[in-house]
Amino acid sequence: MTLHIDTTSLEYIIIALKQRNKEIIRRKIRAPRRQGERLIPAIATLFKSQNIQLSDIKKITVANSGGGFTSLRIGVVVANALSYSLGCPVIAVSKNGQIDNSALKKFGQQSLVVPFYDRLPDIGHSQKSVL
Repeated sequence: MTLHIDTTSLEYIIIALKQRNKEIIRRKIRAPRRQGERLIPAIATLFKSQNIQLSDIKKITVANSGGGFTSLRIGVVVANALSYSLGCPVIAVSKNGQIDNSALKKFGQQSLVVPFYDRLPDIGHSQKSVL
C-alpha cells in the first residue's frame, strides 16, 4: 500500500492511499496555515477509517515542489520521517504527478526526498537594521 502526502497548498492537505497504483481513498483537509498541526492526525484518522496499520504502508510518495515554504517542508519532513521509521522507500512527485528521482538524497541506506522551492522563503525579519 502507498501513502501519498501533498502539503503544497497553503489552504489544504491532500492525503491518499493507493494499492497497486489504484487510488483507494483521497482526503482533502482544510488546514489554512495549519499543516503542521493537522497532517499527522489526518493520516491517523485516514488509517483508522480504512482499518490500516502503519506496517501496511510499503511506499510513500510526497509532493516536493511548489507551494509555501513551510507547508511544503512539513509534508516532505513527515514523508521522510515515516519512510525512515518504516524502512520503506519515499518517492518525490512533481506538481503534475511525475516521479522526480533527482529529488532523492542518500542518507545511510535510506533515500530521502529533498524539497524544491520555487522562490526564496519569506519567513524572517526584514533585512533593515533595527536600532
